[in-house]
Amino acid sequence: MDRIAAPVHSAARPEELVARQDSTIAIIAFVALAAALVVLFRFPPVLDYANHYARIWLLSGGIGEQPFPEIYAIDWNRTFTNVGIDLLAISVGPLVGADRLARALLFLAIVLPPLGAIGLHRALFGGRHYWQIAMLSLGWCATMIGGFINFQIGLGMALFFACADLRLQRRNPVLLFAWRLAAAVLLTVMHIFSLGFYMAIVCGLEFSWRFDIVRSKAGLMRLAGRLALAIGACALPPLALYLRTTALPNAGGDGLGLVWNDGVVLVAMNLFSAITTYVPMVDVVLVLPLILIGTRAVRAGDIRMHAGLAVAACGLLLLSCVAPLHMLGTGWISWRFPIMTALVAMAMVCPFANLTRRQALLLALVVNLAVFGRAGWIGWNWWLAQQDAAAVETVLKKVPAGAVVLPLGHEPEMVGDFAHTNRHFAWGLDTFRHLPTLAVPFSNAFVPTLFTAKGKQPLSVLPPWSEIAVPEGNLVPISVLSCPDMMQQYRGYAPYLSDWRRRFDFILVANADIPDRHVGDLMPAGLMLIEDAGFAKLYAIDKAVPAAPLSVPAGCATAL
Repeated sequence: MDRIAAPVHSAARPEELVARQDSTIAIIAFVALAAALVVLFRFPPVLDYANHYARIWLLSGGIGEQPFPEIYAIDWNRTFTNVGIDLLAISVGPLVGADRLARALLFLAIVLPPLGAIGLHRALFGGRHYWQIAMLSLGWCATMIGGFINFQIGLGMALFFACADLRLQRRNPVLLFAWRLAAAVLLTVMHIFSLGFYMAIVCGLEFSWRFDIVRSKAGLMRLAGRLALAIGACALPPLALYLRTTALPNAGGDGLGLVWNDGVVLVAMNLFSAITTYVPMVDVVLVLPLILIGTRAVRAGDIRMHAGLAVAACGLLLLSCVAPLHMLGTGWISWRFPIMTALVAMAMVCPFANLTRRQALLLALVVNLAVFGRAGWIGWNWWLAQQDAAAVETVLKKVPAGAVVLPLGHEPEMVGDFAHTNRHFAWGLDTFRHLPTLAVPFSNAFVPTLFTAKGKQPLSVLPPWSEIAVPEGNLVPISVLSCPDMMQQYRGYAPYLSDWRRRFDFILVANADIPDRHVGDLMPAGLMLIEDAGFAKLYAIDKAVPAAPLSVPAGCATAL
């Protein structure tokens, strides 16, 4: 295979001064650190994780415990994608336990994408380079902190499958086609976006190391044929699975449900999702050294690049700019492409392959400080969040089995308090909204916001419980209980709020140690405080009290 030769910055440099680069120790240390974080912190501030945890617990056997046989059912015909962790939960969960499986999946969601990029880099450039350490920084991004576990694991799988694809491309074409069919099946089941990512990488690898291929008509025709075969092999499995499914995401919803990043600022913020975690400014500072290393290598001319993957990265970058934010009942679609772009962009280049020992030592020092400093920042926020998770566990001990819990939250006046950086990520999105769903495994109680979306999860809610359940719920603010107009505004989004006194037994309030910006700590009459654990409070509902509030708080006017 033709490769672009690495230009040497100084032709007169003695060969013995070229330093050997080895990234293995740093990679092992990062993997060990990620494992330690997952082991130490049971419920880190990862948005969807608690909700996934509750569903994993049900699928691992909890659905057989009372009262859940009358509440939930499992139907694999509801979806054909985004079910990788569900399949593992129902097959492996009973053997290893839901808690161990959930932690293992979170660990894989962190480490698989950067390790896959490192594997592809080694397959392309043949060896170990300090630049591979820099790729570990991409273990932390908005989709990771958002808890998109199927998606994250799928990215890593796609990269590792691409490594195998690279080795098979010059062998038997029938074997290659069969491999791509098998890979497409696995990736489709894990997450449909991971299949798209795999297709982009494979097409890039089929392109060439050089751009020379586009200058020849015969070369272009051969490339078109190879790309058609690759795309065809990858497209057949999802098409076959789609034809047997009974529902697509947002089935029965608002059509496509398109929401766009309409504006330069929103598009720019979207692009930063590849590196964004809890405080974007901190993320930029910690990633900046890696960006400077790359730009310095380009200026020095000491860089190798795979042309085909550069084309793939440009295509993914374009999708990052034009993809909708929400569509078909699926949120943050446009966040998925920047991290894909970043992974391919880092895997396709090899900067500073020829360094003196002193230069190599300096490069290793800077890269390791940036990567492990970023991991330390994540660890700090995960440590801060443990008291919040512990507070939720404390109040849930007072919830009896079979109870129905209404999850609500306090909306803070200001986001960005450095004492609680763990409670928000990206640009003000909360990380704690799904903690109340832990009432399912911890209290055997019903919560209306467990993930049960058609086209995305095999778990469904049975009648009459389906009347007070939503497939993908948020944390509604407590002000809806005191402000009639706000209650009306949220009913379309959270229909379970109608007649909430009769339908629910308890109210679990999250973020309760920070006053709500509309009503402070005010709660309607007829609620008795059962447990105050700081971040979380539990109230029992007196069903005999009239539903209408006796008075409308002044804060209700500012809530609208």
